[in-house]
Amino acid sequence: MPVAVVTDSTAYLPPELVPAHRLTVVPLTVVFNGAEGLEGVEISPADATRALGGRRVTATTSRPAPEQFAQTYRQLLDAGADGVVSVHLSADLSGTVEAARLAADELGGRVAVVDSRSTGLGLGFPVIAAAEAAAGGADLEGVRRAALDAVDRTTIYFYVDTLEFLRRGGRINAAEAILGTALSVKPIMHMPDGAIVLRDKVRTGSRGIARLVDLAVEAAGDGEVDLGIHHLAAPERAEALRTALAQRLGERVGETYVSEAGAVIAAHAGPGLACVVVHRRPEVPPEV
Repeated sequence: MPVAVVTDSTAYLPPELVPAHRLTVVPLTVVFNGAEGLEGVEISPADATRALGGRRVTATTSRPAPEQFAQTYRQLLDAGADGVVSVHLSADLSGTVEAARLAADELGGRVAVVDSRSTGLGLGFPVIAAAEAAAGGADLEGVRRAALDAVDRTTIYFYVDTLEFLRRGGRINAAEAILGTALSVKPIMHMPDGAIVLRDKVRTGSRGIARLVDLAVEAAGDGEVDLGIHHLAAPERAEALRTALAQRLGERVGETYVSEAGAVIAAHAGPGLACVVVHRRPEVPPEV
C-alpha cells in the first residue's frame, strides 16, 4: 500500500481533493465565545464570520493532541500503509507540528513530519505534492522530499482589513498593530520563513487586491504555476484576484483553487481576508 499522507484542517483544500488524493485530515479546535468545536467538522467559515461580527468576541485555537495524531497514524499503518508523511501548518503559528512529531516518535521511524512554513494552500500544495509522489510509488523519504521541495516553491501573500485579530492571537507584535491602526493602513502580510511578516501597506481594499496581484505575478517568475486563492466572507475579492491573475499570467497557470478560509484563520485574520498562494511547478527537463 502506498505511503499515506496526513495534513490538518488549515490546508483549506477544496473538498473534492481530499478523497481524490487519499488524504487524511486532522482538525484543529476553535473556541468562539466559549463554544468549542472542530474546524471543518463542527464549526464552518460561516459560523466563524457570525461569531467575529459580534461586538464582543473571544476567539482562540488549539492544536490536536499528540494522541490524536498517534491514533491516526496507527490506523493508517494497521490498514497497510508503508509509512506516513504528515504535513502541517507553520510551527511559528501553531503547536500542531510539535504534536505530530511527538506522536511520530512513538512509531519507530515509520512517520515523517514536515513543517510547511505556511498555512492555507501554502500548506495544501506541499500536501498535494506529497500525495502525488505517494501515488507514484515513492517511498517514505521520497514522499517527504516531495513535500519539502514543494514548500520551497510555494509563496503566500494575504491582505487583512485590520491587524487587530493578528495582534490578539499573538501572531504579530503590538507595535506593528498599533502602527497599522495609527496610520489607517491596510496591511499585506507574507510568510518568508514560517512567521507572519508585514510586507506592504496600502490605503484601500481595492489597492490591496491590486498589490496582491502584483506580488503574485512577481513570485510566479517566468515558469508555470498553480494558484490558490482564499477569502473570508469576501467572495468578491477572491473573484477579483482570480480574474486579474488569469489575465496577467495567461496560459502559464495550471490549476487554480478557490476556497473560503476556515475558522482557525478567521480567528486570527478576521473577516475581509484575501489571500493568494503561488506554487511554482518544477521545471520539466527537455527531452533528449
